[in-house]
Amino acid sequence: MKLLISILLVFGILLFGNSSILDINKIIIAEKETPPYAKWGQIAMKKTKEQYPQAEIIDYLHIGREKGTEYSIEKFKLWLKKDSGEFGVFVDIKFNNETEQIIDIKYRKTTR
Repeated sequence: MKLLISILLVFGILLFGNSSILDINKIIIAEKETPPYAKWGQIAMKKTKEQYPQAEIIDYLHIGREKGTEYSIEKFKLWLKKDSGEFGVFVDIKFNNETEQIIDIKYRKTTR
């Protein structure tokens, strides 16, 4: 009886142990993929820091992309901290679809 339980225990460990290793590999692969908006997010943070040099960016959110035929707009919301206060800034980066040249960047400050 003890032998049967031991065999089942070892079999269970081998069976479930391998599946967790496979799941870890999937997570590692997913972390390596860079989202397509990453480039625009870096630009949004850099330009916002230029607009608000005394503030620290403490949070970042990609809202989405409005895709047009000639140009697109990548939208972000950044949360900044200055002294003892915090505020949000919506950043819209308008760029040419073919050349990816920036056409315009708009900033809109918000309390929420």
